Amino acid sequence: MMGDLQQTARTQSFGQISTTEFRKQFATSCCRPGFHEGSGDHVLNHDIDSGAIKQQESYRDAAVFFGVIERPGGATVLLTRRTETLSSHKGQVALPGGRIDDDDQSPESAALRETSEEVGIGAENIEVLGRLGDYYSGSGYRVKPVIGIIDPGFSLVINADEVAEVFEVPLGFLMDAGNHEIGSAVWNDRERYFYKMPFGKGRNLKPIWGLTAGIIRLVHDRIYG
Repeated sequence: MMGDLQQTARTQSFGQISTTEFRKQFATSCCRPGFHEGSGDHVLNHDIDSGAIKQQESYRDAAVFFGVIERPGGATVLLTRRTETLSSHKGQVALPGGRIDDDDQSPESAALRETSEEVGIGAENIEVLGRLGDYYSGSGYRVKPVIGIIDPGFSLVINADEVAEVFEVPLGFLMDAGNHEIGSAVWNDRERYFYKMPFGKGRNLKPIWGLTAGIIRLVHDRIYG
């Protein structure tokens, strides 16, 4: 499946970004004012008070890993599809990650631990570049996005209890705001808006939306915005 998606990327007009270019762009952007400003579902839903959101103590802390991989056709980002048996976000496209445990030393260590547990990529294959501001989700999570580079020589060991599929999407596609659509759905009797970035076609369609798309949009805004 990963090879199919990489072939799809080569036959469509995505701008190519290398990991070297991404690393330089990250280093430049992290010095700008506002780089560490967070985001959340409230950005597209203006009836939600962003100030009140950040003051809530009920949020569960989580970390996700936005991992960039060098490929001959341009850098890609590692994504997963969650199994249908999980209690939350079942079947959805996701970045590797999960709750921050009490014995995690930092959000970075939590993101690396979850990446290793879910897809078998260990810290020895990862270069952490840094972390963005918190993303507040409507599902009650305060998510800390960790950004890094994955050595392309990694081997996957998929945790079948959590991950149904692992695939890669071109970084150039995800960082192109022209591919960022806005969708909506009724939730708790209210219409809620969210980003979506559908990638591929037909059987290869990957519906990236919701929390994952919101975090990808945050990466775009802070690094390329």
